[in-house]
Amino acid sequence: MHAFEYLRAGGLKQAGDWLRQHPESRPLAGGMTLVPSLKHRLAQVSHLVDVGRLTELRGIDSQGQTLRVGAGMRHAEVAEDAQVRQHLPGLAQLAGQIGDPQVRARGTLGGSVANNDPVADYPAALLALDAVVITDQREIAAADFFLGMFSTALQADELIVAVRFQVPRRSAYAKFRHPASGYAMAGVFVAEHADGQRRVAVTGAADGVFRWSEAEQAWAQGRQPGALRHDGLLDDIHAPARYRAHLASVMLQQALAQLAAEKV
Repeated sequence: MHAFEYLRAGGLKQAGDWLRQHPESRPLAGGMTLVPSLKHRLAQVSHLVDVGRLTELRGIDSQGQTLRVGAGMRHAEVAEDAQVRQHLPGLAQLAGQIGDPQVRARGTLGGSVANNDPVADYPAALLALDAVVITDQREIAAADFFLGMFSTALQADELIVAVRFQVPRRSAYAKFRHPASGYAMAGVFVAEHADGQRRVAVTGAADGVFRWSEAEQAWAQGRQPGALRHDGLLDDIHAPARYRAHLASVMLQQALAQLAAEKV
């Protein structure tokens, strides 16, 4: 691990000021990805700005047809929160499947979203739930936020404050876990919104999260979708692209079966 300075921010403004003052700095929340990267010298920073204790990043609030979840909320907190379970059971289900108990106890919503790992779970929920990423500088629609593998629309000195999710009529998430890491080899989030719109988002199968438009159309028409076809499907030592496409189709059926079992 390279040497760096540790700074504990006392407020959101101070954290933003420090990030601007030190261009090679990085914010630290749960540290589930950043700390291992530093230990293995895959990343190098001049300063770590600890935002894990900021009250501005905490809280879960129901606001009409939306649910605002603070970026500093831990995965376990999202999974167990009564408001999330009531309004967004699919999101609670997703958060409860992330990693292992240690990861769920330390990892945060904001950290996962900002990292945009192609096999992370939360990006699928953001796309399917038509979410908005709220930063300390602006608001970014989920459709414009995820730009590709480990790439987002965030500026270097920009911090995620919260995510505002649309509350759908029904939602569900199904995931095939990698047996060692717990990451999604294929995860599918489905959401049926109040206006009748159906959204299907896939994570883990490709080089970034994406909406599966063919599945959305088939679902709306009451028919079975064809096999998943998408440019950039992952093809690696864990699974070939053809197998990931098959997994996505199976996870879609599992998620839709969960919706069918719910009372509307």
